[in-house]
Amino acid sequence: MERNNLYPVFLKTKNLNVLIVGGGNVAEEKLHFLTKSSPNAKVLLVAPMFREGTIALANKFCATMVTDVYHEKYLEGRHMVIATTEKPEVNVQVWKDCRAQAKLVNVADNPPYCDFYMGGIVTKGNVKVAISTNGKSPTTAKRLRQFFEEVIPENVDDLVKNLNEYRKTIKGDFEEKVETLNEFTKGLIAKKEK
Repeated sequence: MERNNLYPVFLKTKNLNVLIVGGGNVAEEKLHFLTKSSPNAKVLLVAPMFREGTIALANKFCATMVTDVYHEKYLEGRHMVIATTEKPEVNVQVWKDCRAQAKLVNVADNPPYCDFYMGGIVTKGNVKVAISTNGKSPTTAKRLRQFFEEVIPENVDDLVKNLNEYRKTIKGDFEEKVETLNEFTKGLIAKKEK
């Protein structure tokens, strides 16, 4: 059986500089999902043209747009790059340039040219769940996202906040605190007796 060996991380994109190469449908989709999860992300978009929807979304989230063809100079100061153009040769050049400069890169819909995937994300207050299918099936990730949006209760954030306050009152070293919290929260997943 295949295994997903990706390492999930949650990035503070307000501290990172993201470049999206392209201004079409895919660029708009990537910008939408990035800003939906991280509205304060610092994003630069570079493309010879931008769709109206992309422009509106970029303006809403204060993303910078540069009307130009891709050039390696746009990688300067960027931490993450997402290539979304309709020209495979441009996307591969972006990937090559990123590899040479040790930049994280995602070439949309081309898993061999991706250091990371933008998976399905469910957010309920402070709780965030990321879903990955290892680049194999974005549709499955979407359906799982929809499932978790339905089953995770809206008030889960209240639980997180209350447990955070309780955690502050616990005495002892790290191991003792973990044991106390584990004991306190095990009822959350215990099967109910009939």
